[in-house]
Amino acid sequence: MYQTTYHRASSVKEAVKMLASTEDAKALSGGHTLIPTMKQRLAAPAALVDLRHIAEMKGVKVEGTTITIGAATSHADVANDKALKKACPGLANLAAHIGDPHVRAMGTIGGSVANNDPAADYPSAMLALNATIHTNKRKIAADKYFKGQFETALNDGEIIVAVSFEKPAKAAYAKFPNPASLYALTGVFVAKHADGARVAVTGAGSDGVFRHKGMEAALSKKWAAASLDDVKVDAKGLMGDMHATPEYRAALIKAMAKRAVAAA
Repeated sequence: MYQTTYHRASSVKEAVKMLASTEDAKALSGGHTLIPTMKQRLAAPAALVDLRHIAEMKGVKVEGTTITIGAATSHADVANDKALKKACPGLANLAAHIGDPHVRAMGTIGGSVANNDPAADYPSAMLALNATIHTNKRKIAADKYFKGQFETALNDGEIIVAVSFEKPAKAAYAKFPNPASLYALTGVFVAKHADGARVAVTGAGSDGVFRHKGMEAALSKKWAAASLDDVKVDAKGLMGDMHATPEYRAALIKAMAKRAVAAA
């Protein structure tokens, strides 16, 4: 690992100032991608600004039908929050199955959304829940936030401070995990809203997380796993690697979607 300087921010304002004061500074929020990359000397930020201790970026709030989660909230806290379990158990269950207990204790929802790993779980939830990504500068709709593998709409100096969404009528997530990393080989988050269904897929798209419009149309007509029987999932544009072919991932998308609908 190359030499770097560690800073612990106590407020969003302080974090923004720290990031701006050093050229090539990086925000740290869990560090499950950044730290291993630094250890392999594939990244060498001059400074790290730790966001995990900013109180205003922590916690889950359920106010009426609106759910807001601070970006520095750990996976474990998302999984165990009683109010969230009641308002949106599908998201709490998703968080409960990220990695192992050590990963869930350190990793944060904001770090995952900011990193936008193509096999991460939270991006699919943000898309399916029609979430809003709150930064220190603006609010970004999930549909406009995710731009491709590891690519987002975030600009330099922009920090995710929270995510919010309206309580869905029903929602659930199902994934086929890689047995080693527990990342999603394919994962599908489904959500039923007043204006229709939303279905988002992670771990399968060659360009990262995406919505499946065919499944959304079928579930909007009738919310039932059987509604997906005749929906075609095209292997074109899906990832193929040592773990699964595009065709296998296409089959997994339908299988995981049906499991999620049944669970919801």
